[in-house]
Amino acid sequence: MGSWIFVRRKSLDEILEMIVAWAALESMAAELAAREASDAALARLRKHAMRHSADSARADLSEYSEANIKFHQLILELSGCTLLKTMADGLFLHMHAVRRRAIEEDDRAARSVVDHMSIIEALEARNADAASRLVRDHTMRLHAHVRRTWTELETRRITTGL
Repeated sequence: MGSWIFVRRKSLDEILEMIVAWAALESMAAELAAREASDAALARLRKHAMRHSADSARADLSEYSEANIKFHQLILELSGCTLLKTMADGLFLHMHAVRRRAIEEDDRAARSVVDHMSIIEALEARNADAASRLVRDHTMRLHAHVRRTWTELETRRITTGL
């Protein structure tokens, strides 16, 4: 006999809470990375980000979405804190779908590229406070976008019966 798997769709409130938790974890990771990551590791992060300019982000959003997710995972890795990475990985399955969907909305890919370069500059300058704040602000812009845009979609879906 086979086993059963139940899939439950996350509510908007649950998604928003996951984004807040991700922001907290990744902002701490950025602070640690600014202090602890090697110059070579930061150079690899920059190289990864440079492969995805604003033009290429618009040209292939699916590819950019994957690169965007990898960027955030790299920051967690650069922190050197295994527990932060493990905790974030627990959210990753859910955040992956959220980030993939949101990056395609409202030209967020172009804004993301700019944010990523600012984050890298703060990391390279070893400015832990700025790196942490920039990562947190970047993720909380995702939170604001999802709260505003997805709430409108849910309201329309309820109103129209779709």
